[in-house]
Formats: sequence, structure tokens, C-alpha cells
Amino acid sequence: MLARIISAALQGVDARRVDIEVNHAGTGETKVIVVGLPDTAVREAKDRVLTALWNSGLRPPMLGRLTFNLAPADLRKEGPGFDLPMALGVALVSEACGDAAIEDYVFAGELALTGEVRAIRGGLSIAIDARAQGRKGVVLPSESANEAAIVEGIDVIPVRNLREAVEFLQGRRTISPVRRDASECLSRADAPGVADFAEVRGQETVKRALEVAVAGGHNALLVGSPGSGKSMLAKRVSSIMPRLTLEDAIESTKIHSVCGLLGEGEFLKNERPFRSPHHSISDAGLIGGSSPPLPGEVSLAHRGVLFLDELPEFRRTTLEVLRQPLEDQQVCISRATGSTTFPCDFILVAAMNPCRCGYHGDTRRACRCSAAEVERYRSRISGPLMDRLDVQIEAPAVNYDHLMGESTGEASAVIRERVEAVRAIQRARSGLRTNARLRPEEQKRFCRLDSDGRALLRSAMEHLGLSARAYDRILRLSRTIADLASDETIRAHHVSEAVQYRSLDRKVSR
Repeated sequence: MLARIISAALQGVDARRVDIEVNHAGTGETKVIVVGLPDTAVREAKDRVLTALWNSGLRPPMLGRLTFNLAPADLRKEGPGFDLPMALGVALVSEACGDAAIEDYVFAGELALTGEVRAIRGGLSIAIDARAQGRKGVVLPSESANEAAIVEGIDVIPVRNLREAVEFLQGRRTISPVRRDASECLSRADAPGVADFAEVRGQETVKRALEVAVAGGHNALLVGSPGSGKSMLAKRVSSIMPRLTLEDAIESTKIHSVCGLLGEGEFLKNERPFRSPHHSISDAGLIGGSSPPLPGEVSLAHRGVLFLDELPEFRRTTLEVLRQPLEDQQVCISRATGSTTFPCDFILVAAMNPCRCGYHGDTRRACRCSAAEVERYRSRISGPLMDRLDVQIEAPAVNYDHLMGESTGEASAVIRERVEAVRAIQRARSGLRTNARLRPEEQKRFCRLDSDGRALLRSAMEHLGLSARAYDRILRLSRTIADLASDETIRAHHVSEAVQYRSLDRKVSR
């Protein structure tokens, strides 16, 4: 007897349909075969499946050849998520359950030997794929059903064990679909206790630079001596970013789900991601990799902030792999078994000391580094990477009066309102999210300078020796500054501010 049941395999952060065909033939020697490019976890599934069936009171065939075929055969099947559909396929061929509703649902779940159904990664992606196929719903472990339930137009059936899934297919058990209100979850994003820019004393120039960076989606570098507040400022950047849309929240949740990083009871990421990897991170940890390929920190920061503290302490090769993701907003991981693409649209915020000892240019403490040592330390950041850091701002030490003063800066909510207004201007103008993503033809169309602005930019290019990429970045940054001032034309003072944010170019060796 032959049975077919529909499941899904994760490919990057998306799911792809997999048909599991189960065939039982003959009465001779017992033999179980799994074909269809399975990995070790899938090949081992036969032992989990047969034992779970026995312990659930569902007797599998004792004699003959039992074959599992996972199609398409050229797609590698990885992970334990095929346990549940394989077990249901065996139950079908042994006539332990009916198949009336089998074509209406997509099934996925890991089995314990007791028959309990355990959580899997990527439940949200599987539900999205099932809806695209036109299926009525998905049958998932109870722990994975919450994230899948935010997908509208599809029933998400939670099961705790194998027997529940069989009785559901037999029509003997009614299981209510899980429902989740994504809009309500997003409305709870501004929870009390979230880090706020109002907590940062002084550093008004740096706050302004970060507001410009977020408004236009530009990358930023903070340079300053230890204790000047670089990390404190960077950790609050996500608080002034526009609120997540449902589309962005789902994209972020998919990535965290595939990595198994959703917290207990969490079904939707309702805040902008903030990732801060240690400088000892590997290339694969930063951009993604391993086997099977998993998203790296740049993808986990998708729609949020990637903060690299102590930037020169990162291995140079690790920093260089950032160049392509910063340009393309996606990472392509190529292996012998195929290629996987992960999204990575984020704002890079980096911080560094001005020299190895940290006090070059500090008015309070003397620097112990020679000029050659300062140059050597800064040259750890290559010119091409520095060009991609649109905003480069020095964070001076905070004086006593600012620390002890009663006044506080603007709250993040106030700054966020201005940022959202500027983002709306950009979307209306070009249809893109930010000025930092302007294509060359759009840059030529929308970044028009007046005569004084052109003269100032020419002078800056000649005196600072800036690259062509730096020219484009200054132009886009000037566009953002003009948008913050509600000015359609880019004027000289907009260019002047943008050039000031590139002043470190001349201080870093190429």
C-alpha cells in the first residue's frame, strides 16, 4: 500500500514543499529504507518513528519492505521535522488512520520515543509556504504553533503527541486552530524600561549624527576615548528607528525561528533587533554558514542594528566580508550541495578608540601611543570599509557639568517621530525605504545641489582625497540632512554637515 503526506524543508529562511511517500510491500524480511537525499537526522528518523508508533498504541507493519521517499530527490532534507509526517504515513499504510484530510494539511514535527511531538525550527516559514500552496492548514507541535498562527488565512493545528495527530485525521478529535493577533503584539513594542536617548547626558552632536544616520538608513562609526558613552549611545539607536511594520516583523521572526532563537512564548519579534557580537567572532558566525547553512549576525540584525564594538579588534578578514552584505543587503552562502541566500538589511553602528591606549586627542589624559602606532591601529580598518561608514563622528569625553546636570536630552520617542516623518518623505519620493539605498539614476534625480553646495563638495573631494564611493555617500547623506530640514534642494550647509561626518577619512590609512 502507498500513502503520501505533505511536509516542508527549510531552505535558507523559507520553506519548500516536500512530499513524503510511504510504501509497504511484501511479507518477507523486515527492512526500512529512507531515500531522497536525507541527512543523518532524517535517516535516523525511522527508529524514532517506529518506536513512537509502538508506544502510541499504533502498531506499524512487522514484516516486509517499508520505503520512505522524500521528494523532490534533489533537495537535501535536514533535521528531525519529518518525524511526524513519516509516522503518519506509516499509520496510513497500516490502516491505523484514514486519509480524508491528509491533502489539506502540511505536517511537521519531531517525535520523542514516547510519541510526544517536540518543537521544530521554522514553523512560521512552513505556515507561509502552506498558505502559498493553497492548503487549508498546518499541523505542528504545540510549541511551534504560536509563531505560525500569525499567518492569516490558514488554520494552525497544535498537537502534543502522535496519537492526537492520528485522531485528528480520523475525525475522532476536534482541535481548535491557534489564533494570534499580530497587530496587538506590535502595539506592545514600546514597553517600559526600554533604553532611551534621554538617559544619555551630553553628546548632543553625536545624538544629532545618529538621528541623521537612522533617518536615512546610513551606517555610522563612533570614535572616542573609553567612557565617552559610545556603547551607551549605540545601544539606544534601535529606540529611535521607525516602528516595525507587520511585514518587517514577520521577516525578522522567520530568521530567529530558523535559528531556534525565539524565546519561550514568543511568537513575533515586536522590536527592532539589536545584535552585538564579540570581536572574536568567526566569518561564518558574522555572515552565516556552517552545515546546513544558518543565518549569521548580519541576518539576525535584519531590519535592526548590528553593533560592532572595538572595531579594530575584529580580524581584518572578518571585517572585509561585511562589504558585500552592506552593499547588497543579502548574503549568499555557496556550498557543494547548493546556495542559500539570507536577507541582511541593517544599520551598522561601529565604535572604536582613537588609538590603542584610547586617549589620542583626549584633553584629560595623555596618549602613550606614537604617531606610527596610532596610524597602525587605525589602518586595521580598510579604506573600502571606511567608505561604507557614511557617518563618522568623534564622541568627546563628557564633562562634570553634563554628568551632574538636571537637564536631560530629548526622549527617543520624540526623535523617532522626526525619523518616521523623514522616512515617509523618502518613500513618497523614491519608493525605497531610505536615502542610503538610492540607485545611481535615482541619486542623480533626487540629490540636486545648489551652486554653493556643488562648489563646497568639489572642494571637499579635492582637499580630503575622497573616493568616488565617498562622494556618493556624502551626496546621499546631504539628501537626508536636507529632508530633516524639509528642504527639497540640497544646500551648502547640508553638504557642510555631511562632510563633517566624513572627516575621519583623512585620518585613517588606506
